[in-house]
This record gives sequence, structure tokens and C-alpha cells, in this order.
Amino acid sequence: MTTDTIPFQLEKLTPHIGAEVKGIDLNVEQDEETMAALKQAWLENIVLLFRGQELTQEAQLRATEFFGEIGYLARPANEYPVGYDKLLPNVMLISNIRENGEPIGALPDGEMMFHHDMLHAEIPHKGTMLYSVEIPSKGGHTLFASGYAAYESLPDDIREPLEGRTAKHHYNYGSTKKGDGKGTKAFSDSEHPVFRTHEETGRKAIYVNRLMTEEIVGLPKEESDRLLDALFDQTEKPEFVYEHIWNVGDVLLWDNRCSSHARTDFPDGERRLMLRTTIEGDTKPY
Repeated sequence: MTTDTIPFQLEKLTPHIGAEVKGIDLNVEQDEETMAALKQAWLENIVLLFRGQELTQEAQLRATEFFGEIGYLARPANEYPVGYDKLLPNVMLISNIRENGEPIGALPDGEMMFHHDMLHAEIPHKGTMLYSVEIPSKGGHTLFASGYAAYESLPDDIREPLEGRTAKHHYNYGSTKKGDGKGTKAFSDSEHPVFRTHEETGRKAIYVNRLMTEEIVGLPKEESDRLLDALFDQTEKPEFVYEHIWNVGDVLLWDNRCSSHARTDFPDGERRLMLRTTIEGDTKPY
């Protein structure tokens, strides 16, 4: 399929990360050539934006499956919010809407530091799709940082001591900031490379983040903290970041293997509701 025959248009959102896809209805199952072109666009741009979508949960799961196997989301009955009993399996509700004083969804309030989804798992999910149903009047933006651009411009004195090393990660489900006390009882730990080589593109990306990463394995704490702070600052440089201001009906698909993302704060009492699905990882990130 040539660029003249691809049944959608791409518009770059920033030089390093993000592209808007125009002309695709995610309710419709696409032919193999279109899907191959969409998959290539995803790999090249890291984040794809589809505007003006109207998706049921079934349609969102089908659209997610365009790009890989649906990621399994464990939901112990006593650990998840009340709204989850209205969801299909492997759909996550992210919302601050409350019933009887309790949030109906996960990750309800406030800002959230940069992170990779499921980095705390042994085999992290490789992609995430997020669909906006209700949004506040301001705030609640999602920022995406290119791990490729950050790695490729990393100074040698930071990169060289970390090549081949791994980092430990820890996460309390529901937490938005380290030490904020909002995590649930569920938690997970993992150890992964500091720099991940993407198995499909062959490019390296910084694969640590401010929310989950605890330490560089095998380094003294002071040195580990110094290098991690440098990596966090490098990743979050504005020139490597796309900030998405949501509209109802927006769908974002991002590649967790080579990007991290964050959320800005939004007003208390204003409703925010998103539906999240993920794409299962193929392999350990080694």
C-alpha cells in the first residue's frame, strides 16, 4: 500500500512524539493493509490520536485488539471501585466520579507523575488505549515523553555508566505520587533494563520513571539517586513531550515500551471519566 492509497491521513503533533490519525472510525474493523499502515504509524510516532470517536466497551476492546492481544487486567472484587461491576473484563475505569462518597473508578484525583504503564510487572503491557467519556473544564491533560529522543540525546557521562544495568521498580495500585498515601493494598515489584531496546524498531529508549523506579541495581544509593534524577530530568524535557488537552471522544494509543506519560491536576468536584484498555506484552524487555 502506497501513501496515495492509505485510507487515512497523519498529522504530526510534535517533532519527536505523537501523530493524529484522520479518517478512521475505530468502530469499523479495518482491512489488513490499513491495519499494517496503522501499526507502522504507531511504531514511528509512539502515540496515535483518534478524535471524535463514539465507542462502546466492546468497540474499544476490538480497536485495541487491532494492535495486539488484549492485556489482562486483574480485578480482585475487594480491591477495586464500585463502578467496575459495570465493566467488561479487561476494561479499566479511570474516574473521580463518586457514589456514596466513594470513587467509582481507579486513579481518581490529582496529578500523576511520569510513568510507564505496568512497568512493575514481569512482562509489562506494551501499549495502552485511553478513551475520554467525560472531561473537566480544565486540567487533567496527559503528557507523553519520548524515551527514544531522551536516550539519543543523553550525555555520555550519564549514559555510559548505565549501559547494561537494570533498575528496580515498585508500585502501589491507585497511587498518584510517591508517599501520597493513596495506594491500595495491591502492589508489585519488577526489575528491568535502564535502557530498553524496542523489539520491533530496534531503537533504545530510557526505561525508568519518576513514579515507579526505586534504584539502579548494583550502585551505591547516592550514585543511583544522582543518575536517576538526571534520567528523569532528561526524559521530561519539554522538547521531548507532547501535552494532550482532551476533548470528549478522543482516543489515544501509546507505546509503553518507548514512552512515559503523566497527568496534570484538575479541579476537585468536576467529573472526569476515561476507559482504559491495554495490549499484552510479548516478552520480557531484555
